[in-house]
Amino acid sequence: MSILENTNTLKPSLEIPKFVKVTGKSIQFISLKLTTWLAIKLLITPIKHATPKREIAMAKSAQKKKLFVDAIDRKIHVLSYGYSKKKVLLAHGWAGRSTQLFMVADKLLEKGYMVISFDAPAHGKSTGKTTNMIEYVETIKKINDEFGPFEAAVGHSFGGMAILNTQAEKAIFKSLVTIGAADIISNITKRFIANLGLKPVIAKKMTNYFNKKLQINLDNYSANYAAKKVEIPTLVIHDSKDGDVPVSCAHNIRQNLKKGSLLITNGLGHTKILRNKETMNRAVNFIIKNNL
Repeated sequence: MSILENTNTLKPSLEIPKFVKVTGKSIQFISLKLTTWLAIKLLITPIKHATPKREIAMAKSAQKKKLFVDAIDRKIHVLSYGYSKKKVLLAHGWAGRSTQLFMVADKLLEKGYMVISFDAPAHGKSTGKTTNMIEYVETIKKINDEFGPFEAAVGHSFGGMAILNTQAEKAIFKSLVTIGAADIISNITKRFIANLGLKPVIAKKMTNYFNKKLQINLDNYSANYAAKKVEIPTLVIHDSKDGDVPVSCAHNIRQNLKKGSLLITNGLGHTKILRNKETMNRAVNFIIKNNL
C-alpha cells in the first residue's frame, strides 16, 4: 500500500487551510524555487495549539523544568509527573505538546511509574520556530542524561519515529511503544506535497534541500530503517483508518523489528487513539510485561 494511496480513512487531524493550498498552486506556476521554499517553511514549522481541558490536570500537577539542549541551542520545557525510580518517557507528535499523552501517563502512574514528558523543540513552551527529526533525537538523548535511566518510552506519530531513531543510535530504553508512527521520511514529504496539491517535483526538491543542508540522507532517519537497529521489545500501535499516517507504515516498521508486536485498532484515527482506554491499557501492560 502506498503512502499516497487513497484509502477509506478518517479525516486528517491536521488539515491544511484552503487558502494555503490556493496560494501554493498559484505560486508554483511562477517559480518552483519559491514554491519549494514556502513548502519547506510549512513542513518544518509546527502549529501550536492551546492545551485542551482534558490535559489541564496533568499540566498543573506535574513539576516543570527548563532544560537547555546545547547540541541544538534550545530550551526544552520538561514535565515530571509523579515520583518513582521506574521512569517512562513520553514523546508527543508533530504539533502536539507534553500533556497530549495524558491518558497513558495517568495509567502509568497508577502502576507505579514516573512519567517524564516534554514539549519538543519549537512546540509548546520550548524555544524555536522550526524543528526536525535530528533535533528531536538530540532532545531525547539530553533528557535521558538529565532524568534517566528510563524503563521505556511511548511515542506518538513523529514522536514514535523519534524514539525509534534514538534507540537505534543509543541503547536507552528497555522497551518501546509507538503509536501512529510514519515510516519513510521522503514519503512524508511526498504526502505533504500531494495534500497541498503541488507538483511531485517539489517533494524531490525539498528532499534534496534537506539532505544538502543537514549533510545527511534524511531517509536514514526513517522509522523502518531505525527499526532494524532496535533490539528491544517494541509494540507498534496504529489505527486502520488513520487519516494522517497510513496503516501500511505500522506493518513496515513491524517487519523490520527484531522483537516487534503489532496492535491494529479500527476507527480511532490518528489522535483519538491516545484517549482510548483499552488501547492505552494494552500499551501500559506491554511496558510492565517487558520491564519486570
